[in-house]
Amino acid sequence: MPGKVGIGMQDFRKIRERNAFYIDKTLFIKDWWESLDDVTLITRPRRFGKTLTMSMVEQFFSVNYMGRGDLFEGLDIWQ
Repeated sequence: MPGKVGIGMQDFRKIRERNAFYIDKTLFIKDWWESLDDVTLITRPRRFGKTLTMSMVEQFFSVNYMGRGDLFEGLDIWQ
């Protein structure tokens, strides 16, 4: 069971490492990758998770997080 709700936490790595409550949006990565769009515009209201989503995408694709599969283990994208 996830721990506390991390109000204001916008770093995917910190949320996963601290076992904070997280709604799994990792299938966004698959949908976005398979869309083959030239440009993606992400518009949502304030405090809707845009920064956290971009942090998740960065950490999924960045070589700086190579070998950190543990961040995504157990989430939808892991399958």
